[in-house]
Amino acid sequence: MTLRFVPTPIVDGPLERPRPRSDSFDPKLAEAFVASSALEAGIARLRRPGALAVTTGQQPGLFTGPLYTIHKALSAAGLARVLEQHWSRPVVPVFWLAGDDHDYTEASQASWIGADGAVVTATLPPRPPEAPLTPMYRQPLGPEVGAALDRLAADLPDSEFRQSTLEWLRRHYRPEATVAGSYAGAMAELLAPLGVICLDSTHPAVKRAMAPYLVQALTHAADLERDLDRHIEALGTTARTSGVTVGDGASLVMLEAALGRDRLVADGSTFVTRRSRERLDLAALQRIADESPTRLSPNVLLRPVLESALLPTVAYLAGPGELRYLVLTPPVYQRMGIDRQQALPRWSGVLVEPRVDRVLEKFGVTLAELLEPAGALEARLVRSQLPKAAVEALTSIRTAVEAGYTQLARVAEDIDPTLTRPIQGVRQQAVAGTQEVEKKLVQHLKRRQETELGQLAKARAAVLPNQKPQERVLTVAPFLARYGPALLPELAGEIERWYALALEGPSEPS
Repeated sequence: MTLRFVPTPIVDGPLERPRPRSDSFDPKLAEAFVASSALEAGIARLRRPGALAVTTGQQPGLFTGPLYTIHKALSAAGLARVLEQHWSRPVVPVFWLAGDDHDYTEASQASWIGADGAVVTATLPPRPPEAPLTPMYRQPLGPEVGAALDRLAADLPDSEFRQSTLEWLRRHYRPEATVAGSYAGAMAELLAPLGVICLDSTHPAVKRAMAPYLVQALTHAADLERDLDRHIEALGTTARTSGVTVGDGASLVMLEAALGRDRLVADGSTFVTRRSRERLDLAALQRIADESPTRLSPNVLLRPVLESALLPTVAYLAGPGELRYLVLTPPVYQRMGIDRQQALPRWSGVLVEPRVDRVLEKFGVTLAELLEPAGALEARLVRSQLPKAAVEALTSIRTAVEAGYTQLARVAEDIDPTLTRPIQGVRQQAVAGTQEVEKKLVQHLKRRQETELGQLAKARAAVLPNQKPQERVLTVAPFLARYGPALLPELAGEIERWYALALEGPSEPS
């Protein structure tokens, strides 16, 4: 494998090692896992006495979404292997497919690097502003997904793995499939060789299992709000930048109502949906939980709590945004009487291709320099190409200007101190003149070196597309088409080694 994996840790320092727990897997949830070649073995391992799980998850994305989704799943696989070796008991990596999510804008696009080196983004038709916020497990892909696949295919280079990559996507991203359903199938197939099994959180079995907890969260909505308020007050600034709405009666439960997935807000003894303003009392919500549990779902603060309630989870692997709001959750676990799993950062990093390494070597720069915003590196490289004679002449002029005006200022101050400031102004103009000359020389060199600078721009786009982290923009399919199925096991191995080194000292096996 010629691809390099460069980690960019989300947190500094060692990670706290998770602790085992004693509860077990509920076999009634087995039917909610998505079919794959790993499913039978994964469920069998979860059923074994003492089996545990490492979980992570993500909302749906077109063509599996950005790379960090894959990084999450491989993090679960890597950490599970580390813990299994340490504890000598089964630890199963589980990917929670968050099909309840209603963010269609995020779920309906995918990006990659085109043949010209620029970022290409395929987007499904936008949802009308007045349309209900339909959850992704009910949202059809539509016929336009075919055009998006064709656009991707046009940008994939001829390679040994191009056809198999496209066939994998076409098996799942079909016009009649839902956004969440296509994502679930594609992820389950892709991750199966690594032993990761995918749980469909919208499956009726999961919804039935979650329903009592959701009713409990509504029953104790006022208590939970007070608990969270006190906790946030104690945490201070950190909690206020989490990006999660807390307070003003907002419960931790969502309901599919007339305008789609909607937040339930306490209003006296009843609840009101935030957008459609439908009013329901606790008895009505209990009936929904009994008769139509698929309509209810947890918000981001309650979801990890329910994961821990339903699965023997020892660790949840999260990105930086999730880690910021997971610090708010302890009072929710405590109020609901649910054991809290360890929140740990997922692996984060950059996939550096050989073509990028060739550019780095050619220009003698590091990946860290390439990841800086465009401009500074280019100017520094072009400036380094200034003829020696020009550099020496500019240095000589600046030295002479500084020395001459320093001497002149001393003499002028003896004649009349008021002359000092005007002389300093003229000195600055003279220095600025040399800088202007240098700037013009650099501009002309840039025009002469357009090809080289274009290579640098393409290399930067590959690791910092649209000036954003690679893992938050690019999708995995083009990498699979170029490097084949060995890519993910190779990266999973790197991630396993990273966790083995990052976890703090040993805990006692149990």
